[in-house]
Amino acid sequence: MTGAESLVQTLLASGVRVCFANPGTSEMHFVAALDQHPEMRCILCLFEGGVSGAADGYYRMTGEVAATLLHLAPGFGNAFANLHNARKAQSGVLNIMGDHADYHLRFEAPLKGDTVGVAQAVSHWTRVCPSSGQVASDAAEAVQAARAKGGQIATLILPANSAWEEASSVAVAARAPALRRPSAKEITAAARALRQPGAILMVDGPALYSDLGLLARRLTKACGARLMQPFFVSRFRRGTGAVKIERMAYRIEDNLKLLAGAPALVLCGTARPAGFFAYPGLPSTPDDPDTRLIELCSREMDIASTLQALADELGEVDLTPDDFVPEDRPALAEGPLTMAKVGESIAALMPPDTVIVDEGITASAHLAPALKRGPAHDVLTITGGSIGFGLPNAVGAAVACPDRKVVVLEGDGSGMYTLQSLWTMAREGLDVTTVIFANRGYQILREELAAMGVNEVGRNAQRMFDVEGPQLDWVALAKGHGVQAVRVSDMVGFNAAFREAMGQRGPRLIEVLC
Repeated sequence: MTGAESLVQTLLASGVRVCFANPGTSEMHFVAALDQHPEMRCILCLFEGGVSGAADGYYRMTGEVAATLLHLAPGFGNAFANLHNARKAQSGVLNIMGDHADYHLRFEAPLKGDTVGVAQAVSHWTRVCPSSGQVASDAAEAVQAARAKGGQIATLILPANSAWEEASSVAVAARAPALRRPSAKEITAAARALRQPGAILMVDGPALYSDLGLLARRLTKACGARLMQPFFVSRFRRGTGAVKIERMAYRIEDNLKLLAGAPALVLCGTARPAGFFAYPGLPSTPDDPDTRLIELCSREMDIASTLQALADELGEVDLTPDDFVPEDRPALAEGPLTMAKVGESIAALMPPDTVIVDEGITASAHLAPALKRGPAHDVLTITGGSIGFGLPNAVGAAVACPDRKVVVLEGDGSGMYTLQSLWTMAREGLDVTTVIFANRGYQILREELAAMGVNEVGRNAQRMFDVEGPQLDWVALAKGHGVQAVRVSDMVGFNAAFREAMGQRGPRLIEVLC
């Protein structure tokens, strides 16, 4: 048995069943070992940012850790942006990064780099395996680390000779340590604060997509508190039958109004809200200066037991239909194409339990009102703000949920960061419908420039915001990656294309001119 073979067997014995990969020479022995174990599903992504984004989406929908296979420091660097998003989403991801053989590192080979430095910058746990005999135990600890604290980024760096040299053992990852809980005193103080009129309980994590949301609604209804969620979260439930939870806005000006006057803000499963950026003349945080901030339970703590402890203090009230989003499915939209109408048609045609991956950027605000009225579905958002998240995250979600439709709402500029994910969708036959909003530019940058107080732009700024001259041809790009595609410019065309995509399996792309 080689070190690489002990690694694969340890991953399988520890319950890791999927590997998203973009390997190189230093990982060839790992590739050979994977070839001997077809029970490990290996999925090739043509760019490392697709690898990390897919592993993130997979965890968000399953709660299970997938492995990534990345090539030395430059390959890991290419994966960094979506590992940042995964970290902000608190997704558990296990990175296997190859490195040069340890005796080769004293030479300045072209691909030599700071593997530890680049890994530690985004990982919660990093280790360089010193020998083939320690690969199994290190891999088991890496799996445990990725599962700890509700999900972490763990990176195991394997010098090439640790993969090809002899090993003799297989290990199994131990259970992740129990999650920390608030003290009884902290629970009592938070419950007292929530009894004040206008107090807010802000929740995240499984409270937004599991039965914990019912518990949160019952206890806040019992004490009269408002129930709220952050704007950017890893996953939340929306549409008919979803528990009513106020969602924060993107703009800090809007959030200042939402939180104004609250006597207390109790955080459970989330951190203190902050503006996406700093803006001249505006505060960094939207909570009222007179609001008492109680950081009761972080995402790394036991959210379920915390909510139950609050319910034990505050009591619970039975829920009524008014506590859930009512059935109000929009009709199919007609007439001239607008983003609001596209949202109505998506809500009218998508099946229940669709997974929506939202990187529509500026289009998303226009789509959301209608999507809230659609059938119940899960939404994955860009938690870390690093664009290029949508397409690979949809790959991971589709691998995780093969029986559910996945719809990715994607801007044309952000989609270009990781468009190679279309090829993976085609190769794996993933049931993903991609809707590209082609406004021919980075509209969000235009809005952010205005928010900074700059309202007139010249040639240089304009050319940094536009993606024209030449125009992107998403139909050609999709077909070149093996995905059926169509371009639409009116609601008749969009309705026909989206209806067809919902009625068939496999990847589709719809380019919406807007």
